[in-house]
Amino acid sequence: MQVSILVGTMTGTAELVAGDVKKALEGKGHSVEVLLMDNLKAEVFQRPGAFLICTSTYGQGDVPDNARDFFADLQAAKPDLTGKPAGIIGLGDTTYQDTFNHGGQQFEALLKSLNATLVGERMQHNASGGTLPEEDAVAWALDWVEQAEPLAKAA
Repeated sequence: MQVSILVGTMTGTAELVAGDVKKALEGKGHSVEVLLMDNLKAEVFQRPGAFLICTSTYGQGDVPDNARDFFADLQAAKPDLTGKPAGIIGLGDTTYQDTFNHGGQQFEALLKSLNATLVGERMQHNASGGTLPEEDAVAWALDWVEQAEPLAKAA
């Protein structure tokens, strides 16, 4: 199955996580491409397969700077993502209780409004939780891809 991992990041952690997820999914026979959200447009969802949004949260609960234009383009273009399997890997820190994981939450709400098929629960990593985000994300993604594959084949 083709998997596109779309990365919103400020410090590079989400990109690191996406790279480890890519290796793990490729190890299971999937074709995976990591795409930074810089310069992405809504048309990226015309690609075949399933989609993972891997994003941190920045500032007052915002999506990262490199994701803002992509997020705005999705809001404006309103592509119909019916049948597109998607998942969210959200990175955050509960030190910021009021805005914990809001970047992932915002992408989840947007994809739902565009009729994407959200597969599984949104992963929420807590930087203050004592676990490595890449390890948690790999474990989550291996389960996610098993659920997403039959949906992608049906789409």
